[in-house]
Amino acid sequence: MRYRLSKLLLFTLCLLPMAAQASGFAQLGRLADKGFMISAEARLIDEGEVLGSIEPERQLSPASVTKSYLAAAALDRWGPQHRFTTRLVSAARPDADGLLEGDLVLDGGGDPALTTEDLWRLVQRLHQAGVREVEGRLLVSQWRFGPVECITTDRCQARERSANAYSALLSSAGVNYGSWCVSVAPGASPGDAARVTGCDSQAAILRIDNRVETRPDNSGTELRAERVTRDGHDTMVLSGQISTNARPRDIYRASSDPADQTAMTLLAMLDQAGIAVRGGADTTQAEPPAGARTLAAVEGKPLQELLLRVMNYSNNFMADTLALNLVETPRADLRLGGLAIEQFVAGIPDHGPVTLFSGSGLTTENRTSAIGTNALLASMFHRPSLFPSFVATLQSPGNGVMRFIRRGSPTFQHHVMLKTGTLNQPVTVRAASGYFRTRSGRWGVFTVLVNGTGSTPYLSWSEVLDPLAVDLEQMIDTH
Repeated sequence: MRYRLSKLLLFTLCLLPMAAQASGFAQLGRLADKGFMISAEARLIDEGEVLGSIEPERQLSPASVTKSYLAAAALDRWGPQHRFTTRLVSAARPDADGLLEGDLVLDGGGDPALTTEDLWRLVQRLHQAGVREVEGRLLVSQWRFGPVECITTDRCQARERSANAYSALLSSAGVNYGSWCVSVAPGASPGDAARVTGCDSQAAILRIDNRVETRPDNSGTELRAERVTRDGHDTMVLSGQISTNARPRDIYRASSDPADQTAMTLLAMLDQAGIAVRGGADTTQAEPPAGARTLAAVEGKPLQELLLRVMNYSNNFMADTLALNLVETPRADLRLGGLAIEQFVAGIPDHGPVTLFSGSGLTTENRTSAIGTNALLASMFHRPSLFPSFVATLQSPGNGVMRFIRRGSPTFQHHVMLKTGTLNQPVTVRAASGYFRTRSGRWGVFTVLVNGTGSTPYLSWSEVLDPLAVDLEQMIDTH
């Protein structure tokens, strides 16, 4: 009789849904009953004790959790204080009258956070070097990488039009994260067209198609913007309305060609500084001449500051630019960047398989597992010279910049540091990974990868973070 009961109990357990078998993830595991695929693991670092597990070796898309891999690989390669340098060079020398009898070349150094402020500093230093006129052309050299082949739908579409900034195309000579910025302000009176300028200049550098109407005070502001490419020129198409008492609104949209955007922006700045360029501006994939002299240079921010922006704001342009910089040979593409990160991961004990087609996670082919991602996190924890810079890139739910993570109990909000990942096409992906501190002060790592299928419903972040917060809170409180 006892044997029959044991068999019956075993049979019953086999029929229980995933939620009942999800050790340590009782709440999160219920998503499996809705058809979602899950790879999850939480464990303590000091003794490796597993506190929760759902198919931890299953290979799933990590979406932007990929950026944790990129951050670790970048810190390993360059260290926290590395800076990327952008230079203005020329094979010619300015004469006594300030004439440069040759081309002026911007040598794109792959700085993922190069801004118009940096370009302006370059121009001022060029002026200090005595240059007043360039007889040749302004050439923006993207010999390291660019234009980079687009392998995601959004980026490929951005070559013709874009209604967002996250799909920015890539170049080692890109500026302002590969996006144009325009500022929209109300006109003088209701019925007037809105006033549109560049965010960094009184006159917009790209073409403007302004259809925004000024409305009376407090009538509401609703703006729509799309960057389209017409006859080889980028045009910002704006429509909607803005109230007369509204503040100016900045709008960012991906450019069709980041290097060309840099060339146009820099040419306008040179003109504003009184440095004429007779030959106009163009882009090139050729490396600057071997004998070219540096006329002006500007260093970017330290890597640890770059990674704060990459991770906190999940900046795809910056992440993929850093991944491309990891490739040691010129003309890098996204897959080569992914392979460079994979080579770094190969040195992490017990990680297991990983496939990366980008450093951003925009590529839907990226695959890793919860157990692998936790191995990455644990390996960085044991590197005292790099761990402070790495863990600082993660957000605490209680005070992170992303509002959607501000949920759960005070325990979850203040004992957890995480990076999230989101994709909606071709299937839903919700991923979260990071560290936690238990009540007794022990460190733990956790990774949760949730992937939908073609038949699963839409999955909101609350459906993932709320049960995850409950499960992690229990682990934190009991250890």
